[in-house]
Parts: sequence; C-alpha cells; structure tokens
Amino acid sequence: MSEPSATRPFAPFEWMLSLRYLRARRKEGFISVIASISFLGIMLGVATLIIVMAVMNGFRKELLDKILGMNGHLLVQPLESPLTDWQQLAARLNTVPGVRLAAPMVDGQALISSPFHSTGVGVRGMRAADLDKQASISTNLKQGTLEGFDEGQGIIIGRRLADALSVRAGDNATLVAPRGAVTPMGTTPRIKSYKIAAVYEIGMSEYDSNFVFMPLAESQAYFNRAGDVTAIEVYVDSPDRYREYRGLLTKAAERPIFITDWTQRNATFFNALQVERNVMALILSLIVLVAVMNIISGLFMLVKDKGRDIAILRTMGATQGAIMRVFLITGASIGVVGTTLGLVVGVVVCSNIESLRQFVSWLTAREVFAPELYFLSRLPAEIDPAETTAVIVIALAMSLAATLYPSWRAARLDPVEALRYE
Repeated sequence: MSEPSATRPFAPFEWMLSLRYLRARRKEGFISVIASISFLGIMLGVATLIIVMAVMNGFRKELLDKILGMNGHLLVQPLESPLTDWQQLAARLNTVPGVRLAAPMVDGQALISSPFHSTGVGVRGMRAADLDKQASISTNLKQGTLEGFDEGQGIIIGRRLADALSVRAGDNATLVAPRGAVTPMGTTPRIKSYKIAAVYEIGMSEYDSNFVFMPLAESQAYFNRAGDVTAIEVYVDSPDRYREYRGLLTKAAERPIFITDWTQRNATFFNALQVERNVMALILSLIVLVAVMNIISGLFMLVKDKGRDIAILRTMGATQGAIMRVFLITGASIGVVGTTLGLVVGVVVCSNIESLRQFVSWLTAREVFAPELYFLSRLPAEIDPAETTAVIVIALAMSLAATLYPSWRAARLDPVEALRYE
C-alpha cells in the first residue's frame, strides 16, 4: 500500500527526493557537472539577455531624447515660394493646440577654425527666445549665457568642438562659408570672426562636436538669405501623434508647405537600432536554449543512473505520477533558481552599468563605449518591466518543458526490467 503523502501532488517526500538527487555524490560527479553547467547557462543567459535589452532600450531612449531635443518633431519647409512670411507663419503654427514651439531657423554649412584646429560644422541661425525654450541647449550651458544673444554677433558651440578648437566662452573663432559675396569675378567665400558667447554640452558627441548656433538675423546676412528662413522646426507635446499634427499644421499654415516628421528624418537610424535589438535578443536566447538542452541530457543521465531507485520506489507503492513529479522538480529547480539569480544579476548590473563601464575602462586602460562611435558620453540602461517579465516567463517555460519528456520516461520505467539484472 502506498504512503498517503505519495498520492498527493508534490508531496514532501517528492521534494526531499528531488533535492537529494540535485546533491552530488562521488559516483554521480558527471551528472552534477551537467546540472551545474545548465544552472550557470540559464543564469548567465537570463542575466545577459536582461542587460543587453536594457542597454538597447536605454540607448534608444537617450538617443531619441537627444535627437528630438535638438531637432524639431516636425520640420515645415516651403513650397512654391520662400519663407519670407516666416514670422506670420510661426505665429500661426504656435496657435495649434499641442504645439510647444515653432522656431524659424536658417540652416547652413561652414568651416570653423581657430589657431589650433579647423573642422566642418552645421550652422543654425535661431532666435534667443527659441533657444531659451530648447531645454537641451538652455539648461546645458557650461560656459557663457544666452543674454544679449540676438543683439550681438556671438555664436554658441558644443563642448567637444570647443575642446577640439582649444577655445572657451569669450574667445574668437572664424567661420568660412563657401558661398559669400557675389563679385564680377564670381562668388567668393565669406570669412568672418565671431566671439563665442556660450558653450553647451548635451552629452551626445554628434551634436556637441558638429553644431554651431548663430543669431537668426546674423545667419540670414551670413548665408545671403533675403529676409527668409530655411525652415520652421515645430516641437509638440506628444511626438508620437505626428500624423495628427501634420493635418493641423497644414491647415494652420494657410500656404503651401512640406512637412517632414521625426520618424522620416531618422528612419534609417532607428530602424537599424530595432533590427540590432531583435537580432541580439534572438542570439542571446540561444544561450538559454543551450542550457535547457543540458537540463534534458542531465535528466536522461540521472534517470538512467537512478533506474534501480525508481524500480524500488515503484514496488513500494509510489505511483507513476509521483515518480514523474520527482524528476519534474529536479529539472525545474535548476531552471527556477538559475532564472531567479539571472534576474538578480541582471538588475544589479543594469543599476551600476556606468560604474562598471568606468571600472572596465580603468582596468583595461582602454575606452569602453567610446562616445565618438556610440554618440553618447555615458552607457545608458533602462529595464522594461514587460520585456523582463517576458524573458523570465520564457526561460521558466523552456526549463519546465525540458523536464517533461525525461520525467515521463522515468515514470514509464518498468520495475521488472530495471531490477532484472540486480
């Protein structure tokens, strides 16, 4: 007659036997090694997957914040005629509900130089009031001020550009534009020296080293704009509703315009990020899959090694369900504990990712996550609860599924055959 505890699901004796099988004995050393490898594989796989997904999420969010902080959510450009009515048009666009700022700008290219260095830059002419409303610039000034920017002939440059030129606020830099004054001998380059009014740093190397801001009126004169502007950048409260804003802005403009939204201007960049993120998730999932396969092989070896024990338990009254549950608990314990520790390791690493980056850089004496290559000056990480939950559920489901067939085989073992040669 079987013991009452053996007939109940996950009875105490099943837990005791399962945990005993997880403890290694000398003659079962190889099985223990496989179990340890499975445990480490699941733990590292889950932790790595959480860390990489968090870094990719943080990378995308930081880039999106930086890019949309420097560039409008929608760009309004002229059709049929230049934007000579830019003041009236900007005022009309500012009345659209949800529009935070409609900023006229003049966009151009130039060469900036100092006695120490020269490089090509993008020049943007903007009004001081509009720059003040751009938090990415106005709240990140490291030197100088925006006060009196419209009245003067100063320029604002990024910190990396200032370092490259070896200048600071108050120094002078020379701008050279290829299209200057028109003379009987042709168009001559325009060369003019400007005082550096301020230095900003937003933390994205692409912008900190390649952009120069100039007063709007001065930029119109410098780039030969006859009272018009290149475009109007529109900042809205809800960037994801750009399709809705397109119609509202077109109606408010009361003139032919062409609108480009932020998804179109950065489509290639963000699509590449999404593809890379998906591929990385797929590749790292294979680590968990390999660990799960180790669980299967380890359980098969354990079932073969414990054939005599299973036969004795069956003759003592243990049911097939009890035997199956014993090996289910044995295999699932590896997956559950490995996944749990993987989650803990992943969260801890993500919480200290920048400190770890700096430590590795110090330890190897090499720059890890170079800003020139990855655009950002710090390594971001943002854990998405939904994604992390999905990783945990998938890892647990795979671990549990891996135990089903070996456990079923153990339960189906014939006691007579197992004890025939004993």
